[in-house]
Amino acid sequence: MCPGLAIGVRAARYGLREIGAHAQDEEIVALVETDMCAVDAIQSLMGCTFGKGNLIHKDYGKSAFTFYRRSDGNGVRLVTLPDAFVPRDPGAEEVGKRVRSGQGSPEDRERFWEIQARRSDEILARAEDGLFRTEPVATRPPQPARIHRSLECEECHESTMETRTRLGRGVVRQGLRGRIPSPLERQ
Repeated sequence: MCPGLAIGVRAARYGLREIGAHAQDEEIVALVETDMCAVDAIQSLMGCTFGKGNLIHKDYGKSAFTFYRRSDGNGVRLVTLPDAFVPRDPGAEEVGKRVRSGQGSPEDRERFWEIQARRSDEILARAEDGLFRTEPVATRPPQPARIHRSLECEECHESTMETRTRLGRGVVRQGLRGRIPSPLERQ
């Protein structure tokens, strides 16, 4: 357990309650603006996954989570407050640096995990209004995942979803790989 995972547990619980949904197959959509460990808790507790298309990652580096109920579009955005991760223990940052770099002693590692557990417990016990700012969501939830056929890129020979390919001079190419000739170069 770590403070980030605890934030994810709290966000998932709060989000489920706010949108009035239960974790059912693809009924809930989570749009996450971070790739921190909080997303692990959201996946586990809300049943949202990349494979089902109801977990969407927007890499904004923000500890913010938007949850939608597909049936009616009800949604809420939770933004983690700056002090949600509770005050840091003096010296904890140095212990954490040593442990994360592999230079920590056995005592450092023990202290690090004690600090992590205490901070996590504090987050799990804290009032939600001390963790998140809530915002209504004016947009509709993203569309359910669509299945597209795959094409083989004739340049790298990798199978690529058709919507991510480009056709140039009759050759299929991945849209993000290789150089696609401009219309002027094709003449």
